[in-house]
Amino acid sequence: MQKESTLKTYTLLTASIAMMAVGTYFFKFTNNFTFGGITGLAVLIAKTGLMSASDFTFVMNIVLLVIGFLVLGRGFGFKTAYCSILLSVMLSALERLFPMSRPLTDQPMLELMFAIALPAFASAILFNIGSSSGGTDIIAMIFKKYTSVNIGKSLMITDVGITLAGFLIFDIKTGLYSVLGLAIRSFMVDNFIESLNLSKYFNIVCSKPEPICDYITHTLNKSATVCSAKGAFSGQEKYIIFTAMTRYQAVKLRNFIKQEEPEAFILISNTSEIIGKGFHSI
Repeated sequence: MQKESTLKTYTLLTASIAMMAVGTYFFKFTNNFTFGGITGLAVLIAKTGLMSASDFTFVMNIVLLVIGFLVLGRGFGFKTAYCSILLSVMLSALERLFPMSRPLTDQPMLELMFAIALPAFASAILFNIGSSSGGTDIIAMIFKKYTSVNIGKSLMITDVGITLAGFLIFDIKTGLYSVLGLAIRSFMVDNFIESLNLSKYFNIVCSKPEPICDYITHTLNKSATVCSAKGAFSGQEKYIIFTAMTRYQAVKLRNFIKQEEPEAFILISNTSEIIGKGFHSI
């Protein structure tokens, strides 16, 4: 069971990094979009001719990994190290297998969307399983250990600085696209994370909780909490069942309640933060 879980985790990590590499190499590097940490800085360095964006990303990630292991020791995540090395290798491989001198299309807005969406979705998956792609995240971990500096603000200031440098190194149009990309990316990552974690929270007011609870525990393999209640208008004794479900399970439970006790009152809410057995651990 442990081996299956580990295999599933690293399959997700690999697929996420592949998605991030494709979005970064084919859409970000070729359009000189400068938003986003190490890869954004790599675009600026590539313009100087010192080395390609992929090679700079590779060198910087390896340097940061070495520093991370030296400074953080065992506190440094193995999954983050795996993702950082894999991203660097994939970017270098794509550069050698598919050399590109210009963008894929003549639609910069379309390419900007892919340059944001693919890495953002990949980042959301990585965050969801307790990992990251390294880069500036390693710097954040080091600062967090030794200082009281607000890391979120510091990294945002760094990202903004790299993005604004695009105006000086490239042209106004490229700089504006990069600023737009930086603004959209932060919202998109949060929305992707919420979408991946989205579950349904039920408040069920009913007269016969036993059949519903039996269906929840034995058919859907979830748990529930039952409380006694009293109707304010009718004065009748009622029960309230509290439970949380995945979206697929929520549809099955709703249909079962409709069939079993059609007069039950059901309140269903969206939630993306459920911590506990059957959902997410802290």
